[in-house]
Amino acid sequence: MDPQIAPSSGIEPPSLLGWAGRPMLMGVAHQHDDLEINLVAEGGTMLYLFGGVPVEVGPGCVAAFWAAVPHQLVASSAIRAHWVQVPFATFLGWGLPQVLVARLLAGMPLVSPPSAAVETDPANFAQWAADLSSGQPERRRIAMLEVEARVRRLALATLGQPVQHHTGSDPALRQVVAMVRHIAQHFREPLTVADVARAARLHPNYAMAQFRKVVRTTIVDYLTRCRLAEARRLLVTTDLPIADVASESGFGSVSRFYTAFTSGCGIPPATYRREHRYGEPH
Repeated sequence: MDPQIAPSSGIEPPSLLGWAGRPMLMGVAHQHDDLEINLVAEGGTMLYLFGGVPVEVGPGCVAAFWAAVPHQLVASSAIRAHWVQVPFATFLGWGLPQVLVARLLAGMPLVSPPSAAVETDPANFAQWAADLSSGQPERRRIAMLEVEARVRRLALATLGQPVQHHTGSDPALRQVVAMVRHIAQHFREPLTVADVARAARLHPNYAMAQFRKVVRTTIVDYLTRCRLAEARRLLVTTDLPIADVASESGFGSVSRFYTAFTSGCGIPPATYRREHRYGEPH
């Protein structure tokens, strides 16, 4: 998603596009059913909260992730970045190695190390954005072939490598990082605001204020987003009955799950499964 556009509270439909600009902090966590690919072209680092985990994308680095997982740009010293979005169904159709697909479906981003920076990336990302917006089928097809090749190279450079996490010193951000990590680790369990606040050693009222200050939403809403992301992953990758998906993703009742899923995703769980089903492993 273009960080200069205010994200909505729901889950946006997939899209095929590319753009560039100065990264702007995102008001709330964002979700859309695409493979998102980012490049930091100039300046410093972009810091995302990604599915409850802080992830840094440094100068010259490329990141790719399943954007249905809640993600939010909360700090940035980058001057210029590039973004490309590919509908996730298109990505699944590329027939990439199962280990790569499984990693992305599990909510783990690919982030290239600085040593793997490619000198031609800025020009390539700019060309892809122009081709994808051209309205010319052949140019769009060429861009998609090149984007696929870049993701394959990214996988070679990143699979098996640890994700670089934030080590900054901003007290509010450190506290919120502790809270979102706790949510990421325990969202499948019954979880209260007090539980989350305790992870950062804060009073619940102060914790809620700090969380809203950084993430721009409530702890409860962020928790629901994490549960919905897990529910979508289970719907796409397993044959679990809907009731089991609700339970495994942390919802206390099937009715609550149906209400939250339909509100957040715009369609019922069964419809989502039919439209996004991931087929046999490649």
